[in-house]
Amino acid sequence: MNEPKRVSSRKSGAKKGPQKFQNSFAFTHNKGSKTTKKILALPIEGLCTRCYDQIQWRKRYRKYKQLTVAATCVSCKKKNINKAYHVLCDACSAEKNVCAKCMESKEIVVEPVKMTEAQRMLEQKEIDLKLSTLRERERRSYLRKLERGDIEPKDILALETFSDFSDFSDSEPESD
Repeated sequence: MNEPKRVSSRKSGAKKGPQKFQNSFAFTHNKGSKTTKKILALPIEGLCTRCYDQIQWRKRYRKYKQLTVAATCVSCKKKNINKAYHVLCDACSAEKNVCAKCMESKEIVVEPVKMTEAQRMLEQKEIDLKLSTLRERERRSYLRKLERGDIEPKDILALETFSDFSDFSDSEPESD
C-alpha cells in the first residue's frame, strides 16, 4: 500500500553530449540529376527571411519536395498555390503583405534576378565593346579594378566614353 513514488533518474538540465557520429565529408548533390537542377532553378518568392532560409536549406540538402498538384490557399480557399511549402497564394500574400509560408507580416525577401546565359553573353559583348573604345592604359586599369572587385560590370557600361582630341581642336585660335 505504501509504495515509494517513482522518480526520474535523469537530472534536470543534464547535457546530452556530442552527437554519436560525425560526418566525415559534407553533403553534395548528384551532379547529373535532372531533378536537382530543376529544384535549384526554382525561384523562392514571397517569403520572410526565416522562411526563405528554411527553403534554401531544403534545396541545399535535397530535402525540398515539389508540389505534384496545386495546393489550396488558406485565405481565399482556391486551388492556386503552385509553390511548395506556401499556404497563401501570391495574390493573397501580396494583398495582406505577409509571408506566404508563415503568414507573419515581416519584411519579404526579394531574390536577386538571375541572368540567363544569353543575357550574360550580351552584357559581356557590351562590356568588351565599351572597353575597346578606351585607351590601352584605361582599359587595363578598368580590368584590374573589375578583377579586384572595386567596380562592377554595370559601372563599365555606365562609363561616358568620348574621344579626347583636344590637340586637334579647331575651336581654339592658334597663336604664332
